[in-house]
Amino acid sequence: MSPRLEVEGLSADYGRGAVLNGVGLAVRPAQVSGIVGPNGNGKTTLLRAISGLMPRLAGKVKLDGERIDHLSAEQIARRGVVHVPQGDLIYKKMTVQDNLLVGGSMNRSRTATAERLEHVLSLFPRLGERMSQIASSLSGGERRMLGIGRGLMAQDMAILMLDEPSLGLAPLVIDQIYDAIAKLSAEGLSILIVEESLERISSAASHLSLLNHGEMVWSGVPSELLQSETLVSTYMGL
Repeated sequence: MSPRLEVEGLSADYGRGAVLNGVGLAVRPAQVSGIVGPNGNGKTTLLRAISGLMPRLAGKVKLDGERIDHLSAEQIARRGVVHVPQGDLIYKKMTVQDNLLVGGSMNRSRTATAERLEHVLSLFPRLGERMSQIASSLSGGERRMLGIGRGLMAQDMAILMLDEPSLGLAPLVIDQIYDAIAKLSAEGLSILIVEESLERISSAASHLSLLNHGEMVWSGVPSELLQSETLVSTYMGL
């Protein structure tokens, strides 16, 4: 089966030296794929480079076999690459409902947006209970759900990229978010997750990649990664 998303030889920096150096990965249709590694080693940069939010020095990014690395961030988003960044980057002075509707602003019709909204609320019922609330009044877990839900409002998604979806959240909320991820994967959506919790991502993903000092140093199934000496020396720091 051909990859939904394919990255080849991707290099990028912030003008202070390389952050990514020749990175490659592939995410197949309906696959949950995870990226792990030490903090500050390029995981967030990788998602930003894929989605066009930062310049790339070299390499290719392909969606369904077609290169998208020459496109702007907005054009990449319109192709169905949905990037939910780390943290609570929501419109805090807007209501939950308005935040979600902003996520569907590029959809082709109101009907499509209404269908996406219904789907998001089925995944995160708590948002449905708070539609008229101002986003700043939400709990940390609710804000994370809102951020993910806003990304899911996009029509014709090809791949969902999540940056640290469990960071700083209570275990019960993390369970709810990963339950939603499992449902989205079962529906056929490709999902790429940067995750700090190795235990959590290992139980959800069918494929993991280990990023260290801007390079992919390991790639394979989670059970093998958990037993790998590379993991112990680089990710765990032992």
